[in-house]
Amino acid sequence: MKKILGASLVNCVHVAGIYRFLSLAEQYGYQSHFLGPAIPVEKLIEAIKEENPDRVIVGYRLSEEAAQNIFQELKEALQKNQLLGKFVLILSCTPALETIAQKTGIFDYIFTGKERFEDIVESITGKRGGSPEEKYPSTLPERIKAKSPFPLLRHHFGLPSLSETIEGVAQISEARVIDVISLGPDQNAQEFFFQPHLMNEEKKGAGGVPLRHPEDLKKIYQASRRGNFPLLRCYSGTNNLVEWAHLLKETINIAWGAVPLMWYSKLDGRSQRSLPVAIQENQEAMRAYTSLGVPLEVNESHQWSLRDAPDSVAAATFYLAAYNAKKVGARYYIAQYMLNTPPGISPQADLAKMLAKSDLIKELEGEDFTIFTQTRGGLAHFSVDLNIAKGQLGASTFLGLFLKPQIIHVVGFCEADHLARPEEVIESAQVVEGVIKDALFGLPKVENDPVIIENKERIKREAKLVLEAIKRIGEKEEDPWASPQVLAQAVEEGILDAPHLLGNPHASGKVKTRVIDGFLRTVNERGEVIKEEERLNSILQRLRLESL
Repeated sequence: MKKILGASLVNCVHVAGIYRFLSLAEQYGYQSHFLGPAIPVEKLIEAIKEENPDRVIVGYRLSEEAAQNIFQELKEALQKNQLLGKFVLILSCTPALETIAQKTGIFDYIFTGKERFEDIVESITGKRGGSPEEKYPSTLPERIKAKSPFPLLRHHFGLPSLSETIEGVAQISEARVIDVISLGPDQNAQEFFFQPHLMNEEKKGAGGVPLRHPEDLKKIYQASRRGNFPLLRCYSGTNNLVEWAHLLKETINIAWGAVPLMWYSKLDGRSQRSLPVAIQENQEAMRAYTSLGVPLEVNESHQWSLRDAPDSVAAATFYLAAYNAKKVGARYYIAQYMLNTPPGISPQADLAKMLAKSDLIKELEGEDFTIFTQTRGGLAHFSVDLNIAKGQLGASTFLGLFLKPQIIHVVGFCEADHLARPEEVIESAQVVEGVIKDALFGLPKVENDPVIIENKERIKREAKLVLEAIKRIGEKEEDPWASPQVLAQAVEEGILDAPHLLGNPHASGKVKTRVIDGFLRTVNERGEVIKEEERLNSILQRLRLESL
């Protein structure tokens, strides 16, 4: 087994960074030996001789004058004992000591707290240099593997100006903080890219970048070929989703496709597609991405939670999304967990719901269907006060880490107020990096919380009742969970329902929910909690179907 040795030098007692680094190295298969604080140079040399380590990390975070003498003493001791070049030597210090340390020429890596994840991993793995293709893989599974145990960071970006978007993508790429840039086209492009004559150019740039030609996407992609060569992805569009899939594969080598199951339809008004047509076309888009070898995300569940749907509906649609992805043959699936949605639920309730979702889709996972976990904060949760929003971003990130994500969708701290500019994308990523680095020490086992366990199991049970109710109304269909007609009927009859759909001619909108003790619960007209069986059975009885 590879060995790594760590210590703080001479009179320095700061060991947190050293200890954290050793803990991370253990995840990469190293046996760590921590000497402790304030270790004299001669004692360090003795330990190196005895242990014969592959890597040594030392720390010094005191005065510049003392550092100069101590670094020189260390250099002379290594030379005297013929140890220079026998192992990788890493220094953890303050920014003020970096130049002094560089002048000695003995350190392979100098960390001051400003380094990127990839620099830290590189110092442990030894995988240095190489072509961009080797260092920054161009496919999602390979990129996740290369950066593990750190999650990939993803951020939306798209400004009302194409030229500013291109420049911004270049700036973000050079900063090496974002692994996946998600392009946000304006609504004109999302709906009418393939029918430009239908666009309303008075709304140009509304909601994102005004993409009008395939060359626009190619220019953005070329701008990203620098820095850490981030992966690119893009909204799926709200019309012509199959055409969008092929376009995005050809122009930006899309990292993964994100398609709704029921939305971007008359249900939310983002297109004029009827619900059965939208479901069928969305399924066709899923097949298109799968046929192109592109991983798939079906961003369905959070759309329901954004409209205050019961947790049972959120969890059931989470399962339906993954189920439909697997059915069309997706090899890699990205399960997105949107936290803080709706606003007002407690972190305890949030984790219970998310762990319930995770448990439900585990049964779908196998050799031919790999699930990657992606977490994000809920946009409606963020304050328009940017300082408060930064705190919320940090808190949301920390909560999501309990789900052990491979991808973190960074919601810019400014997005409740305005579209994120490049510098705000970078700053948001840095906030998230800080949270992740702190979490490397280890997280408590909150999943053992009895309240979380009890409610997780309740939500799972209720979600399965929703899924069973859908089967009941689609009993004549071979696969009701993938039938556009059955799923549309489930929405129309209220099996899948949300309070915000009240008055929507394409949905029921009769369900009522309320946050009670931090949990979003289904309630009756008097505000009293009602069981999901009661809600669903009333619908089935009205349809003259057998009760659950």
